[in-house]
Amino acid sequence: MSTRSLVHFSRHTLKQLKFVLPGGLLTYYFDSHNVFLRILRGESGVQGWSRFAARLFVLSAAVTVSLFLYVLALPLIQGAQPNYRHWRQSGVLSTVIPIMTASIVVGWSLLVYTFGHWSSLGYVEGVIAASGLYALAFGLLGLIPAPKVQRQ
Repeated sequence: MSTRSLVHFSRHTLKQLKFVLPGGLLTYYFDSHNVFLRILRGESGVQGWSRFAARLFVLSAAVTVSLFLYVLALPLIQGAQPNYRHWRQSGVLSTVIPIMTASIVVGWSLLVYTFGHWSSLGYVEGVIAASGLYALAFGLLGLIPAPKVQRQ
């Protein structure tokens, strides 16, 4: 590994740490991961809709992560590096990216509603806690190295 790639790796890691550190601190402070798990397991004292909303969030998060990993693996699948800057002109990316964006928005909204309605966090702290979880998750996902394939 050359010095230049180490410097690039370090810059990329530092950029991602801007999401990981605040997201991790907010998640720790609000204990949002445990609050969510209690709601998901039905330990919050409210059954039915709270668990349903939590499960919908998990489904939305799974769709988001799956699509993100698919976009990362696209160069290996297609054998060529896609032009991410012009994603609207790409047949695959022009479909995947809007669906992934919608799943992010739906998932975040469901998480905020779940925290606000069925936990002691309330809506204001629920927005902050959900945003912290998302920042942590996207910061960690951003640390996954993208495969490089030569453009044809």
